[in-house]
Amino acid sequence: MKNIKALSYNIHKGFNFRNKKFVLTKMREAIRSVDPDIIFLQEVIGDHISGTHEIDDWKNTSQFEYLAHELWSHYAYGKNAVYKEGHHGNAILSKFPIKLWENIDISTNPMEKRGALHTIIEIDNITIHALCLHLNLLESGRRKQINQVCERIENNIPKDQPIIIAGDFNDWNKKVSETFETRLQIKEAYLDHHGEHAKTFPSYLPVLTLDRIYYRGIKLIDAIQLAGNPWKKLSDHIALISTFEI
Repeated sequence: MKNIKALSYNIHKGFNFRNKKFVLTKMREAIRSVDPDIIFLQEVIGDHISGTHEIDDWKNTSQFEYLAHELWSHYAYGKNAVYKEGHHGNAILSKFPIKLWENIDISTNPMEKRGALHTIIEIDNITIHALCLHLNLLESGRRKQINQVCERIENNIPKDQPIIIAGDFNDWNKKVSETFETRLQIKEAYLDHHGEHAKTFPSYLPVLTLDRIYYRGIKLIDAIQLAGNPWKKLSDHIALISTFEI
């Protein structure tokens, strides 16, 4: 048996909740302080070249590589939103080998470019499927996206292989968890452990339950909402971390 920790975090492109300070270095320090094994990141910049000279402490490398440096030697990045100055999307960082990965386009409108980053991670000869998502703001789009994700799992992941799905679901009305559990027998970690979804947005006074960590085929040990310092002073979302036994 082995315990692994999974962290999900919308890093808001490295800016604080007021969008005035670039705090990526402090985010890296906070993430390292809880020492997760697998990290699911949303709103992570892969490249941005315009105006960066005006930002204090701007990093010239991709944000996911900067966060991963030395501790998470395996990573995958799904480029979703592409613009003249660069691009951003989702990323998964892992202490364990990522054998395969694919970024699936689940965009439903031109204004919200979204992807489902699907990685296959090997931990002590056990195959784990890790998916990172950032869903639409509108419910109609989220319904289509969750259906696409469900079809992806049904068609590509054997039922005996463990799954972790994490990210920013923008699920204001808490419908995604019911769909996942009814259709795929996938549970949400914080809900399963505490009886309610974690409040994660806005970080300084969380009232909305937008961020989730879902799982199947592994044993849940703990689920924590990282709502205190320094987390509430960093991104506009707070992070979630769950511990599983495999």
